[in-house]
Amino acid sequence: MDDKRGRLAQRLKQPGLVVAPGVFELISAKIADGMGFDCLYATGYGVVASHLGLPDAGLATYSDMVGRVAQIAKMTRTPFIADADTGYGGLLNVQHTVQGYEAAGACGIQLEDQEFPKKCGHMLGRRVIAAEDMAAKVRVAVDSRSDRNFLVVARTDARTTLGLDEALRRAERYLEAGADVLFVESPESVDEMRVIGERFNGAPLLANMVEGGRTPLLSKNELEGLGYKIAIFPALGFLAAGAALEAVYKTLRNQGTSKSLATPLYDFQKFSALMGFERIAEFDRRYRA
Repeated sequence: MDDKRGRLAQRLKQPGLVVAPGVFELISAKIADGMGFDCLYATGYGVVASHLGLPDAGLATYSDMVGRVAQIAKMTRTPFIADADTGYGGLLNVQHTVQGYEAAGACGIQLEDQEFPKKCGHMLGRRVIAAEDMAAKVRVAVDSRSDRNFLVVARTDARTTLGLDEALRRAERYLEAGADVLFVESPESVDEMRVIGERFNGAPLLANMVEGGRTPLLSKNELEGLGYKIAIFPALGFLAAGAALEAVYKTLRNQGTSKSLATPLYDFQKFSALMGFERIAEFDRRYRA
């Protein structure tokens, strides 16, 4: 059996930035899976939007999410980290969530220090729990995994409401508690990102690149130079899909046909192959002849 977690753990020890596109359902996951990325990121915002049609505001449950995680793991070969919000409750919930995500096939879990109900990390009004309470969640997460290569990503949302210094203090606590990757959410300038990189030189850092978000969008070389090891692009896929769907549906509504679309379309035969119809044809040839 392919050791996806081991591959990701080894990749993080090698030079260079790990670029992880956001996947939010199985079409995006299967397309990204075939493109040679070292890692994917199962975005909570995107999964909640695609699965429930609701905002990323603490409305999705553990059950909503773990099923999506399991299906992504089943249908992809690329290692991926999965968003788990606050762990869906207290310390016992965190243990249950970590064990469930690991059993589902994720290669890492992202936990954050927001109060429940949480909000998207690039929205205003986020409130955080006490740092010691989040450090306890990190310790529980680390102790609850059965595979040492299952990554625990600790995120702090303190920057927006409490300032960068408090966010840095919290990240230090979470690193001491055993976090494998630190995620200081929504720094608002390159200078702030540089401070984060200098403060945690040597610790794996994650940058959240949200198009239209609060953090500057930087190049791969710029992020590497600032000391980041992983860059997630959680919104890119669903923002692109949303724009494309709006464009083609608008044309269809106005013209009554898809005959002269300006928006590029995925080739139908290629898409059918992506979904596995060739296997179905082979099955039919074997058993229905």
